[in-house]
Amino acid sequence: MKKKKIRRSTRNFYAALSYLSPRLNTRLLFYRKFGRFPDLDHPATLNEKLLKLKLERYGTDPLVRQCADKLLVRDFVESRGYGALLNRLLAVYDRPADIDWDALPERFALKWNFGCGYNLICPDKAALDRAQALRQLKAWGREPFWAYYSELQYQHMEKKLLAEEFIGGADGSLPEDYKFYCFDGHAHCVLLCQGREEGWPRFYFFDRSFTLLRINPDSQAAPADFAPEKPAGLDEAFRVADRLSAGFPFVRVDLYLTPQGVRFGEMTFTPSAAMDNRRLPETDRMFGQMLSL
Repeated sequence: MKKKKIRRSTRNFYAALSYLSPRLNTRLLFYRKFGRFPDLDHPATLNEKLLKLKLERYGTDPLVRQCADKLLVRDFVESRGYGALLNRLLAVYDRPADIDWDALPERFALKWNFGCGYNLICPDKAALDRAQALRQLKAWGREPFWAYYSELQYQHMEKKLLAEEFIGGADGSLPEDYKFYCFDGHAHCVLLCQGREEGWPRFYFFDRSFTLLRINPDSQAAPADFAPEKPAGLDEAFRVADRLSAGFPFVRVDLYLTPQGVRFGEMTFTPSAAMDNRRLPETDRMFGQMLSL
């Protein structure tokens, strides 16, 4: 409990600092994670370049702000011709107290439109603790997510709570999430997480042919004969990611591959708040070379 309070106090300190100086907050957080200050004047790595974009562009770029919003991005996806890939929207609420639980189907997903991680997946409404769900959704809704890492694209979002169709399996399992790293409208590679259900998630990078790229610790540690079968729909997903990322120097496009085909997840402009310290330094530099400011 004491450690939890310390973590909360630390997080609140950095959030408060964001209101005073997003740049100072970014520099201090980066130093805490990497033991050095970021070079924001002459950025070379993906992290540094995304931090520069975050501080100097994302807060005022209307298209970035739209696409970072999990509700408004739906209009963007439709404008690119991929409306059929959107999960069915069941309802939009201003606050958790507005949820009409009886009107929702037996399986659904609730998520706030700002930030990340504020998702409640319900594979069985009869087993859902509604009181606890409301408490969690209210707690998430009160958080100033943008301020924790000065992710300015989220700062002025009008908070909305979305109810969407559940796209998992009949047993309640969730589809695999494919995260496409896109540079100037080209999806260079895809990141796939495996083993999440066992509690030991492992992250692997693959190229467009679904050949393993040993550019992160889990990929490097994989056996020499590690070669998962290329999933159905992956080529289409790469084409979708190409189209959706066109016009952005960098964006990570998250898609699901389901038995019904490709489904849209979200668009992320600052993965890990642009402070990914699990990325190999050489990979961070390689990705940085692909991002032209």
